[in-house]
Amino acid sequence: MDRKIINLAVGKPKGYNWNNKIELSGIGKSAVQAFEVKKPGIVGDDVANHQFHGGPDRAVCLYPFEYYSYWEEVFQKKLILPAFGENITATGMTEEQVCIGDIYKIGGTILQITQGRVPCATISNYNEEKQLLKKVVETTLTGYFFRVLEEGSIKFDSEINLVEKHSKEISVSFATQILFHQKQDKASIEKILTVDALAEDWRNRFLKLL
Repeated sequence: MDRKIINLAVGKPKGYNWNNKIELSGIGKSAVQAFEVKKPGIVGDDVANHQFHGGPDRAVCLYPFEYYSYWEEVFQKKLILPAFGENITATGMTEEQVCIGDIYKIGGTILQITQGRVPCATISNYNEEKQLLKKVVETTLTGYFFRVLEEGSIKFDSEINLVEKHSKEISVSFATQILFHQKQDKASIEKILTVDALAEDWRNRFLKLL
Protein backbone atom coordinates (compact mmCIF):
# COMPACT_ATOMS: atom_id res chain seq x y z
CA MET A 1 0.00 0.00 0.00
CA ASP A 2 1.27 3.49 -0.81
CA ARG A 3 2.54 5.71 1.98
CA LYS A 4 -0.20 8.19 2.73
CA ILE A 5 -1.23 10.35 5.70
CA ILE A 6 -4.78 9.50 6.84
CA ASN A 7 -4.90 11.74 9.92
CA LEU A 8 -2.80 14.31 11.80
CA ALA A 9 -3.53 15.06 15.46
CA VAL A 10 -2.23 17.03 18.42
CA GLY A 11 -3.36 17.49 22.01
CA LYS A 12 -2.35 18.59 25.50
CA PRO A 13 -2.84 16.42 28.60
CA LYS A 14 -6.30 16.47 30.18
CA GLY A 15 -7.91 14.79 33.16
CA TYR A 16 -9.93 11.59 32.59
CA ASN A 17 -12.11 9.70 35.05
CA TRP A 18 -10.88 6.12 34.72
CA ASN A 19 -11.89 3.50 37.26
CA ASN A 20 -13.19 6.24 39.60
CA LYS A 21 -9.83 7.98 39.58
CA ILE A 22 -8.86 11.19 37.77
CA GLU A 23 -5.80 10.56 35.60
CA LEU A 24 -3.91 13.05 33.50
CA SER A 25 -3.10 11.90 29.95
CA GLY A 26 -2.15 13.33 26.57
CA ILE A 27 -3.74 10.44 24.62
CA GLY A 28 -6.84 12.41 23.58
CA LYS A 29 -5.81 14.31 20.46
CA SER A 30 -7.76 16.35 17.92
CA ALA A 31 -7.44 16.16 14.15
CA VAL A 32 -5.64 19.09 12.52
CA GLN A 33 -4.83 20.02 8.92
CA ALA A 34 -1.15 20.73 9.73
CA PHE A 35 1.34 21.01 12.59
CA GLU A 36 4.81 22.42 13.28
CA VAL A 37 7.49 19.94 14.25
CA LYS A 38 10.39 21.02 16.50
CA LYS A 39 13.22 18.86 17.90
CA PRO A 40 11.63 18.54 21.36
CA GLY A 41 8.26 17.63 19.81
CA ILE A 42 5.21 18.95 17.99
CA VAL A 43 3.96 22.48 18.75
CA GLY A 44 0.65 22.22 20.66
CA ASP A 45 1.24 18.59 21.64
CA ASP A 46 2.42 17.17 24.95
CA VAL A 47 2.45 14.15 27.27
CA ALA A 48 1.42 13.94 30.93
CA ASN A 49 4.24 11.75 32.22
CA HIS A 50 7.62 12.95 30.97
CA GLN A 51 9.43 10.11 32.71
CA PHE A 52 7.91 7.49 30.41
CA HIS A 53 6.69 9.48 27.40
CA GLY A 54 7.89 12.20 25.05
CA GLY A 55 11.37 13.68 24.73
CA PRO A 56 13.52 14.23 21.61
CA ASP A 57 13.76 10.48 20.83
CA ARG A 58 9.94 10.27 20.87
CA ALA A 59 9.04 13.60 19.30
CA VAL A 60 6.50 12.25 16.79
CA CYS A 61 4.33 9.13 17.08
CA LEU A 62 2.96 7.19 14.09
CA TYR A 63 0.37 4.43 14.12
CA PRO A 64 -0.33 2.35 10.98
CA PHE A 65 -3.85 2.88 9.65
CA GLU A 66 -3.97 -0.73 8.39
CA TYR A 67 -4.41 -2.00 11.96
CA TYR A 68 -7.64 -0.13 12.62
CA SER A 69 -9.74 -2.60 10.64
CA TYR A 70 -8.07 -5.48 12.52
CA TRP A 71 -8.84 -3.98 15.95
CA GLU A 72 -12.38 -3.09 14.92
CA GLU A 73 -12.93 -6.71 13.95
CA VAL A 74 -11.39 -8.02 17.19
CA PHE A 75 -13.47 -5.75 19.43
CA GLN A 76 -16.54 -5.40 17.19
CA LYS A 77 -16.59 -1.63 17.54
CA LYS A 78 -15.55 1.47 15.61
CA LEU A 79 -12.40 3.17 16.81
CA ILE A 80 -12.18 6.95 16.49
CA LEU A 81 -8.85 8.21 15.09
CA PRO A 82 -6.39 8.65 16.70
CA ALA A 83 -7.40 5.84 19.08
CA PHE A 84 -3.78 5.25 20.09
CA GLY A 85 -2.94 8.91 20.70
CA GLU A 86 -0.70 9.00 17.63
CA ASN A 87 0.23 12.24 15.84
CA ILE A 88 0.29 10.63 12.39
CA THR A 89 -1.99 7.84 11.20
CA ALA A 90 -0.66 6.60 7.86
CA THR A 91 -0.74 3.73 5.38
CA GLY A 92 2.27 1.88 3.97
CA MET A 93 4.28 2.38 7.17
CA THR A 94 3.69 -0.76 9.25
CA GLU A 95 6.29 -1.96 11.78
CA GLU A 96 7.34 -4.70 9.38
CA GLN A 97 7.90 -2.20 6.55
CA VAL A 98 10.06 0.25 8.52
CA CYS A 99 13.37 -0.12 10.33
CA ILE A 100 14.93 1.58 13.32
CA GLY A 101 17.18 4.31 11.95
CA ASP A 102 15.25 4.77 8.69
CA ILE A 103 15.06 8.43 7.68
CA TYR A 104 11.92 9.89 6.11
CA LYS A 105 11.04 13.24 4.62
CA ILE A 106 7.47 14.05 5.63
CA GLY A 107 6.37 17.46 4.35
CA GLY A 108 8.98 20.00 5.41
CA THR A 109 10.53 17.75 8.08
CA ILE A 110 13.20 15.07 8.13
CA LEU A 111 12.44 12.40 10.74
CA GLN A 112 14.27 9.26 11.90
CA ILE A 113 12.65 6.19 13.45
CA THR A 114 14.07 5.55 16.93
CA GLN A 115 11.99 2.88 18.70
CA GLY A 116 8.71 1.04 18.84
CA ARG A 117 6.10 2.13 21.32
CA VAL A 118 5.77 0.53 24.73
CA PRO A 119 2.04 0.95 25.40
CA CYS A 120 0.48 1.35 28.83
CA ALA A 121 -3.00 0.86 30.30
CA THR A 122 -4.00 4.31 29.02
CA ILE A 123 -4.89 2.87 25.61
CA SER A 124 -7.29 0.39 27.24
CA ASN A 125 -8.85 3.05 29.46
CA TYR A 126 -9.17 5.61 26.68
CA ASN A 127 -10.83 3.17 24.27
CA GLU A 128 -12.91 1.56 27.04
CA GLU A 129 -11.60 -1.87 26.07
CA LYS A 130 -10.00 -3.79 28.95
CA GLN A 131 -8.20 -6.31 26.73
CA LEU A 132 -6.68 -3.79 24.29
CA LEU A 133 -3.32 -3.32 26.04
CA LYS A 134 -2.86 -7.09 26.44
CA LYS A 135 -3.67 -7.69 22.77
CA VAL A 136 -1.43 -4.85 21.53
CA VAL A 137 1.48 -6.37 23.50
CA GLU A 138 0.66 -9.89 22.22
CA THR A 139 0.51 -8.80 18.57
CA THR A 140 3.26 -6.11 18.83
CA LEU A 141 1.03 -3.80 16.73
CA THR A 142 2.23 -0.87 18.78
CA GLY A 143 3.14 2.04 16.50
CA TYR A 144 6.52 3.78 16.85
CA PHE A 145 8.42 7.03 17.33
CA PHE A 146 10.64 9.43 15.40
CA ARG A 147 13.29 11.94 16.39
CA VAL A 148 13.45 15.20 14.42
CA LEU A 149 16.54 15.70 12.23
CA GLU A 150 15.12 18.75 10.47
CA GLU A 151 12.34 20.93 11.86
CA GLY A 152 9.44 22.01 9.66
CA SER A 153 5.73 21.58 9.12
CA ILE A 154 3.68 18.55 8.15
CA LYS A 155 0.39 19.04 6.33
CA PHE A 156 -2.47 16.61 5.82
CA ASP A 157 -1.54 16.27 2.13
CA SER A 158 2.25 16.05 2.73
CA GLU A 159 4.05 13.17 1.06
CA ILE A 160 6.00 10.56 3.00
CA ASN A 161 9.28 9.75 1.24
CA LEU A 162 12.06 7.42 2.35
CA VAL A 163 15.36 9.34 2.36
CA GLU A 164 17.62 6.59 3.67
CA LYS A 165 17.10 2.97 4.73
CA HIS A 166 19.24 2.12 7.75
CA SER A 167 22.06 -0.26 6.84
CA LYS A 168 21.27 -2.73 9.67
CA GLU A 169 17.68 -3.18 8.44
CA ILE A 170 16.26 -4.08 11.86
CA SER A 171 12.51 -3.68 11.54
CA VAL A 172 10.51 -2.08 14.35
CA SER A 173 8.45 -5.28 14.36
CA PHE A 174 11.53 -7.47 14.97
CA ALA A 175 12.92 -5.25 17.76
CA THR A 176 9.53 -5.05 19.51
CA GLN A 177 9.08 -8.83 19.27
CA ILE A 178 12.46 -9.36 20.97
CA LEU A 179 11.77 -6.75 23.67
CA PHE A 180 8.30 -8.07 24.53
CA HIS A 181 8.50 -11.80 23.86
CA GLN A 182 12.05 -13.06 23.30
CA LYS A 183 13.97 -11.46 26.15
CA GLN A 184 16.42 -14.43 26.27
CA ASP A 185 17.52 -14.04 22.65
CA LYS A 186 20.96 -12.55 23.34
CA ALA A 187 22.16 -12.71 19.73
CA SER A 188 19.19 -10.65 18.51
CA ILE A 189 19.56 -8.18 21.37
CA GLU A 190 23.22 -7.65 20.50
CA LYS A 191 22.25 -7.15 16.85
CA ILE A 192 19.65 -4.51 17.80
CA LEU A 193 22.20 -2.71 19.98
CA THR A 194 24.44 -2.19 16.93
CA VAL A 195 21.85 0.29 15.55
CA ASP A 196 23.35 3.70 16.31
CA ALA A 197 19.98 5.44 15.88
CA LEU A 198 18.25 3.40 18.60
CA ALA A 199 16.49 5.58 21.20
CA GLU A 200 18.34 5.86 24.52
CA ASP A 201 15.35 4.40 26.41
CA TRP A 202 15.34 1.29 24.24
CA ARG A 203 19.14 0.99 24.34
CA ASN A 204 18.88 0.90 28.16
CA ARG A 205 16.04 -1.64 28.07
CA PHE A 206 18.01 -3.99 25.80
CA LEU A 207 21.24 -3.55 27.82
CA LYS A 208 19.29 -4.55 30.95
CA LEU A 209 18.13 -7.72 29.20
CA LEU A 210 21.76 -8.66 28.51
